[in-house]
Amino acid sequence: MLPEQVNWDSVFVGADFATMVPGGVPYGMMRDAALAIKGECIAWLGPALVASELAADRGIPVYDAAGLCITPGLIDCHTHLVYGGNRASEFEQRLLGVSYEEISRAGGGIQSTVRATRAASDEMLAASAETRLRCLAAEGVTTIEIKSGYGLDLQTELRTLGIARALAQKLPLSVKATYLGLHALPAEFAGDRAAFIRLVSGPWLEAVIAAGLADAVDAYCDSIGFSAEETARFLSAARAAGLPIHLHADQLSDAGAARLAGEFGALSADHLEYTGSDGVLSLARSGCVAVLLPGAYFTLRQDHPPPVALLRQAGVPIAIATDCNPGTSPCTSILLMLNMACTLFGLTPEEALAGVTRHAARALGSLSDRGTLEVGKRADLALWKVRDPAELSYGMGLNKCSGVVHRGVPAGIAAATARVPI
Repeated sequence: MLPEQVNWDSVFVGADFATMVPGGVPYGMMRDAALAIKGECIAWLGPALVASELAADRGIPVYDAAGLCITPGLIDCHTHLVYGGNRASEFEQRLLGVSYEEISRAGGGIQSTVRATRAASDEMLAASAETRLRCLAAEGVTTIEIKSGYGLDLQTELRTLGIARALAQKLPLSVKATYLGLHALPAEFAGDRAAFIRLVSGPWLEAVIAAGLADAVDAYCDSIGFSAEETARFLSAARAAGLPIHLHADQLSDAGAARLAGEFGALSADHLEYTGSDGVLSLARSGCVAVLLPGAYFTLRQDHPPPVALLRQAGVPIAIATDCNPGTSPCTSILLMLNMACTLFGLTPEEALAGVTRHAARALGSLSDRGTLEVGKRADLALWKVRDPAELSYGMGLNKCSGVVHRGVPAGIAAATARVPI
């Protein structure tokens, strides 16, 4: 790049950059390199010495990142962050031998959270969600997906989606909001499932779209959720309305949900513990991302892991997420999910990191502007006090994030890190 073409706003110099661009060296690693930012975007990547000389010549602010590893900002692509109450008592019940399905069929599970969420004020819901979100943001998350689904009535669904949207104003991160229309059957519709599905797929979906509160839809297709046929009605309506699709798929049984996700061209199919080979092939044919949720697998003490080997063999991209929710994954640590993905599911540290960067971006339909460090993409970065990116999966309970950059703006980075050349 010629000096006269340099009009950067800032530059990070001396770091090791795990660009996560596939097809080259592991992690897409660039050692002792520099990254320049213009506006919200990455303007240049290259040798640290070149950037230092150009920045000094032009008086461009420099962040001395020597000794740091910089990755794309992490992406948590599956959460249920906005909810009321907690389910600690159910955690105790499961430890005493009561199954998740038994608790759900007895009126607990999702239904207990629905009751607490409906009763909570907007202020209470927003405050508790912000507390959880701050934990994730502190671990380098710069994009998060947040689902509704704990209202199961139109008013509460709209409330929770609105709260999810507003959280983006609190912290340096972006929020993708998902209307989880079919999460569970509310008690008031216990005698008429068809009527509930008609409402969710018709007037409620229309109201959510009119309010501009959803970037995508989701449904829970499983033995204690909704059948493939019921789910297909909702997904058909969403597709006709032009909304992208996610799907809770085959967590507790092979309900044909992965096949359905492939048939509908879903962005992602999530969980997949019981997905068979035909479901994997359906995902592969459609380009759907498999989102693995080790926190729920761990909390429920499951012993039937998702078919990682089949997913790899078929070339299905694998993303990782916290599934932060009150019942099956009360987890606010994306870094712990990296470790669990490796130890429980057999992913490599590089696969795990790809799962919360480029594959997670693809699962949200956002790979064009985030998920890797490339010129032209958004300057969403996470800075780490590590030498080897494998340390991010290796550590348990140790957060080495020293700050983030979101849309080109540094946050949480100590002022002493920045120096302006004279």
